[in-house]
Amino acid sequence: MTVLRNLAFAIVFYGVSLPIVLLVPFSAMFGQRALIAYAMAWTRFHRWCVRWLLGIRVRYEGPRPSGQVFYAAKHHSLMEPLELVAEIGAPAPIMRREFARIPIWGWAAKRYGVILVDRAASSKALRQLMREAEMARASGRSVMIFPEGTRVKPGEQPELKSGFAGLYKMLGLPVVPVATDVGKLWPKGGLKRAGLVTFRFGESIPPGLPRAEIEKRVHVAINALEQNPPR
Repeated sequence: MTVLRNLAFAIVFYGVSLPIVLLVPFSAMFGQRALIAYAMAWTRFHRWCVRWLLGIRVRYEGPRPSGQVFYAAKHHSLMEPLELVAEIGAPAPIMRREFARIPIWGWAAKRYGVILVDRAASSKALRQLMREAEMARASGRSVMIFPEGTRVKPGEQPELKSGFAGLYKMLGLPVVPVATDVGKLWPKGGLKRAGLVTFRFGESIPPGLPRAEIEKRVHVAINALEQNPPR
C-alpha cells in the first residue's frame, strides 16, 4: 500500500505540477498578486495530494500569530515549504540562490517575491539579500526561513546559519518559530508513509534581542517536537 501511495503521489502531483510550472509566465503577466494566487492554488493542490494520496494528516498546535512576522521553521522535506505557504498565507520565503537558475521556476520565484540567499556569503551577496528582505518587509508580507539551512533527518539539530541573526536584526519583526515532525513520515530518502504529522507554532519572540539569545530561543523552539515527540 505504501508503494502504491508513493507511486500515485509521484504521478499525480509531479505530473500536474509540470504544466502548472510551465504556465507560470502567463499568470505572471497579470502581476505579482495574480502570481501569488496561482502559487497558493498549487500549494493547496499539493496539500490535497498529501492528504488523499499519501494519507498524511496534518495537525496544527500553538498560538496563531497575527500581523507581519518572521517565521523560522524546521525543515525535513518538500512538504514544509508548501504546507506552510498554504497555511499561513503566502509569506516571502528565503531560498538558496541555486534555485533561481532553474529555467522558468527561478524567474517565477523572483517574481513571486522569494528572497534568495547565496551560500558564498560574499559582501555583495549579503547586501543583495538584505535589499530583498527589506522589500518584503516594506510590502507588508511576512517572511519565512528555514534557519538550519537545509533539510535534516528527525533528531538532527544543527546550529542555525549565521545569516538568520542578521535578517532578524534587519527586519525588526517578531519571530514565530515553527516545529514539525514531518520527517517521521516523509524521510529525506525513502518512501513516504501515511499517518499524522504536527506543526507547532511557538510563542512569538520580540525583535531586538542579542544574537546569542535569539538563536538559542529559536533553536530550542523549532526542535520542540524532536525533544518531546507527541504520543
